[in-house]
Amino acid sequence: MESIFYVLLRGLAIGVLISAPMGPIGMLVIQRTLNKGRWPAFFTGIGASVSDMFYCILTGAGIAFITDFINSQQFILQLVGSAVLAVFGVYLFRKNPARRVNPKDDSVPKSYWTDMVSGFLLTFSNPLILFFIIGLFARFNFLLPEYRYYHYILGYLSIAIGAMAWWLIITFLVNKMRAHFNVRSLYIINRIIGGILVAFALVSLITAFI
Repeated sequence: MESIFYVLLRGLAIGVLISAPMGPIGMLVIQRTLNKGRWPAFFTGIGASVSDMFYCILTGAGIAFITDFINSQQFILQLVGSAVLAVFGVYLFRKNPARRVNPKDDSVPKSYWTDMVSGFLLTFSNPLILFFIIGLFARFNFLLPEYRYYHYILGYLSIAIGAMAWWLIITFLVNKMRAHFNVRSLYIINRIIGGILVAFALVSLITAFI
């Protein structure tokens, strides 16, 4: 019973730490919270969490194989990731937020699938996060030979819960500050975050050729 408790705690910690670094996906979640509201941003984070879970399961299934694959295909992976970041950055930079601050029309059905898919793709395009996950798994002793299958089921579920809890908290806090932003400030934020994403893409592209 004690081992299950520790697996749950470690999984929650890993889930939060995977999501916490304020990289491109964090920037996108903040931008969407300010422009579209809390729930579209939260589902963007959910998409990122699904991608993170996919990489966590891959890591648990075969660390050596995955590491070898990333090392052998690192150039292509960085090019693809840079392209995805650049597309998101240019889109945000050119986006007009004025129509997003109009009163909400509850009669229009909402679909969060596009937000979720974009969050998944942006996170999935950076498989180098596997090295971070491997480091977290090693730091928290998440993969131990004495663990049974139910330990890992609970562990992966707790990772997902930790990641989703992080995005729930972040979107809640940013949404609370949303009333302090007008159309002009949202326009500036779009350009700043779009520029940051393009900068991420350029840095990734440059390091791919070094």
